[in-house]
Amino acid sequence: MTAPYRPSLDEISAARARIAPYVPRTPLVRLDLDLPDRQIFLKLETLSPIGAFKLRPALNALLSRDCEALARGVVTTSSGNMAYGMAWAANRLGVPMAAYMYSGAPQTKIDGVRRLGGEVRFISMETWWQYIIGAGRPDFPELLINPVTDQAVLTGNGSIGMEIVEDLPEVDVVLTPYGGGSMTTGVASAVKALLPKAKVFAVEDENAAPVTAALAAGHIVDIETRPSFIKSIGGPSLVPQLWPVARELIDGAVTVSLEQVTEAMRLLFTKSKVVAEGAGAASLAAALTSEHAKGNVVCVISGGNIDAAAYSAVLAGNIPAP
Repeated sequence: MTAPYRPSLDEISAARARIAPYVPRTPLVRLDLDLPDRQIFLKLETLSPIGAFKLRPALNALLSRDCEALARGVVTTSSGNMAYGMAWAANRLGVPMAAYMYSGAPQTKIDGVRRLGGEVRFISMETWWQYIIGAGRPDFPELLINPVTDQAVLTGNGSIGMEIVEDLPEVDVVLTPYGGGSMTTGVASAVKALLPKAKVFAVEDENAAPVTAALAAGHIVDIETRPSFIKSIGGPSLVPQLWPVARELIDGAVTVSLEQVTEAMRLLFTKSKVVAEGAGAASLAAALTSEHAKGNVVCVISGGNIDAAAYSAVLAGNIPAP
């Protein structure tokens, strides 16, 4: 696996132009909460055609390859949204597609892949993680697109950061949910290049916070995780190939509780009529509670693909079962 690097502004700009015919620009909207020390803005990736930001990296990954590389189809490893995004992109480009997912992935994302003609191949959580970090790989004929370390994935994600700065040149803080880290790294690459003084923080579920643990220890560590209804962020460790790049770009990490995340999900619905999955609302939870969130704060609302039963539980004031 080739080590990823920080994409340049020229590379991000090219990726943005590449995916523009397929991905509408998502809005940056103000969330008026009348807070004395911070103004919160929402980057609504929930308004992507698949309801999540992953369409950007999936499209850029496919559009960056030549026809010969795609001839046998593509495959990715995903907890849900990358699989969904890759299925959408492959469907539009006429490329066969499959995704390796674990059985506990949200059903709405599994159904989305299948509805677009993608094949879902279930594997254990342990095998899934080995594929993500490159310690193992399935025996398949398709082109493998790693959802975290593929360079075109990072560059595609950078388009989010570029749009944020264009829409809010006075941004002080950007909060991004941190799963594998490709979105945080891509966004930070663009934001830091355009506004070096802006801060970018990784946001994690306190039940699985490997970034916080690595920053405290000074190196990647394995952590114990607790079950959570939030599926798209957190893990037993960090992806070693990407961490050196991410570490140089982020200004720290913020952990949020399930109570804070579900409260943020309800707030998004009541104030803005935005449906967000747990990972998508984590950045707002951080904006409401973190001492780092001061001034003009942008929350990347990364996705809204949550199963109906789980979302109903949240709106009823509960925390969904893992």
